Amino acid sequence: MTSTHAFWLAGRQVSGEDSFDVTSPWDGRVVGTVSVPTDAQTEEAVAAAYAVREDFAATPAHVRAAALDHVSRRLVERTEEIARLISAENGKPMKWARGEVGRAVSVFRFAAEEARRFNGGEAQRLDTDLGGQGRLAFTRRFPKGVVLGIAPFNFPLNLCAHKIAPAIAAGAPIILKPAPATPLSGLIIGELLAETELPAGSWSILPVPNDRMPALVQDERLPVISFTGSEKVGYAIMDSVPRKHCTLELGGNGAAIVLADFASDADLDWAATRIATFSNYQGGQSCISVQRVIADASVYDRLVPRIVAAVEAQVTGDPGDDATDVGPLVSEDAAKRVETWVEEAVAAGASLLTGGKRDGASYAPTVLTDVPADVTLACEEVFGPVLTVQKVDGEAAAFAAANDSKYGLQAGVFTHDLQTAFRAHRALEVGGVVIGDVPSYRADQMPYGGAKQSGVGREGVKFAMDDYTYERVMVLTGIAL
Repeated sequence: MTSTHAFWLAGRQVSGEDSFDVTSPWDGRVVGTVSVPTDAQTEEAVAAAYAVREDFAATPAHVRAAALDHVSRRLVERTEEIARLISAENGKPMKWARGEVGRAVSVFRFAAEEARRFNGGEAQRLDTDLGGQGRLAFTRRFPKGVVLGIAPFNFPLNLCAHKIAPAIAAGAPIILKPAPATPLSGLIIGELLAETELPAGSWSILPVPNDRMPALVQDERLPVISFTGSEKVGYAIMDSVPRKHCTLELGGNGAAIVLADFASDADLDWAATRIATFSNYQGGQSCISVQRVIADASVYDRLVPRIVAAVEAQVTGDPGDDATDVGPLVSEDAAKRVETWVEEAVAAGASLLTGGKRDGASYAPTVLTDVPADVTLACEEVFGPVLTVQKVDGEAAAFAAANDSKYGLQAGVFTHDLQTAFRAHRALEVGGVVIGDVPSYRADQMPYGGAKQSGVGREGVKFAMDDYTYERVMVLTGIAL
């Protein structure tokens, strides 16, 4: 019989009156049962976070850094256990689940480093004008208040880490809501934080049901919201709280551009392998997975069969098997949606080169060409193991095709030419341009976020800390410089 997992309220384990089962998308087995906080318990967590906000902001940097270092070390020690939990609740193959734990290790380590150097203060002399003679400005950053972090299912550990670690590093209390489909990985972080000396109330992890979130989102004691998820939900949150600070990471439909100079057999083999791997990793359920390939006409005919062969070489099956590259989607409904979009594209004239088959929550890695521009698959984020390939004539046409999207998260450009790389950086309307590789590369310390409808603000530890804080200036008078 599966035991019930308590949640974390103001740093202590608590159970509510109700619970729900977390099931594996691969075989439907119950992975765990999670207790749900009552309205009164949620209120207690918010009140505790609000009450401690000033004291936590004043906590010595070494205390916050030590707690973050502790979590990083403990994640290393429990890597295999946590990776298996991620794989079980999310359906992520073990090779990617282990990688996710490794990234979370880095996020907490980066946060510990930033806690030690962030907010050190900056002095600015003001006697550059006559009226500022004898005055010195000193600027520091202070937390805006309690952070409400809302995490998605696709990286159930690392994206929880990207909410919690920067908040703690900046001295901002945080209430984290993990995704209903994958709450167990987030609750593990609570186990590790509970081993530290962070003050009570500085963090809570609450698996609140989605239908109870509007009241929490609108609570004035939570002035900062950090949300990763769908465009529809993200903008609905922002519209409902116009006076709050919202950081929104809302996804994209990442383009991999293969230009004419990337033309040798070795070049095209590399591009095809990277495209096939990162259109299907995490079951395609990554905001920066490759959804679109935009290939110059001079390399298109040689590239497409390589991509198809590399996609067909992806090993699909049981996510608990170390050999598996592609596991199921998070649910059968998610796979049915992908199936519907592909069928719509084929009915409209797209050519299906491989894949296109669903088995329960699993969807076969799929490649299409000649996809009409007005079908759903061409316009929206598929969030599944599906790839489209488009032929263009020249660099300018390639960049225009990549920009022909409401999204703008990241793009990859396969080129050897440095001048082309800088032109791509200038021309592409995205938050990140990756040269010589797919758009799916993310370093957890770099600024990460998008343009257009891919979101607002930036993640990446230091940059999230900037979002969670504001500058406050102190002017000193009667200073001899």
